[in-house]
Amino acid sequence: MSDTNPVEGLGQVRAGIARAAADYGRDPASVTLVAVSKTFPAEAVEPVLAAGQRVFGENYVQEAKAKWPALRERYPGVELHLIGPLQSNKAKEAVQLFDAIHTLDRPSLAEALAKEIARQGRAPRLLVQVNTGEEPQKGGVMPAEADAFIEACRTRWGLIVEGLMCIPPADEPPSPHFALLRRIAARHGLATLSMGMSADYDAAIQMGATHVRVGSAIFGARPRKA
Repeated sequence: MSDTNPVEGLGQVRAGIARAAADYGRDPASVTLVAVSKTFPAEAVEPVLAAGQRVFGENYVQEAKAKWPALRERYPGVELHLIGPLQSNKAKEAVQLFDAIHTLDRPSLAEALAKEIARQGRAPRLLVQVNTGEEPQKGGVMPAEADAFIEACRTRWGLIVEGLMCIPPADEPPSPHFALLRRIAARHGLATLSMGMSADYDAAIQMGATHVRVGSAIFGARPRKA
């Protein structure tokens, strides 16, 4: 576990979001903080819940399924966002568990989600992940294919796409990637932009982010996997 005090980290990030929003003429309430709790156990998350944070991001269906039902019983009003890659065979559990899915990026997943949404009568908010850096190791639809994929999600699979998500390359300035995501969103009338993490959420807010995904600045360095 990190020595970071997550409640102090949360306060600092909230203040940073408010400062950035003010600097760029935005209402701080227009930026939702998604506290990225992936790999952190329930006891690390609980102080942040007690401090009033209610929107959290997880990478894996199984980890979230093990951790969050009990926490949600104790802390009503939690909104859970899936921000990691989703396998099509986990669509059923993802639709059951998550309030938003940020990583819709291929036809097989669109089809699986559409089937589960129809079957369960529960519709998480859906964001299309765009691989703005065209990195082979990352998920996301390529920018050149994003327009067609968004349209297919709507017309072929009947999905309601709310917005877009990206993770810029670690070794490049993030702002051009955020600007590209914003342009694609504008073409499709999409209001939600999930972009910006601990190191670059200020730039993301400048470029119009509605959701910033912040983990290490709140919880500290992630525990290493065995």
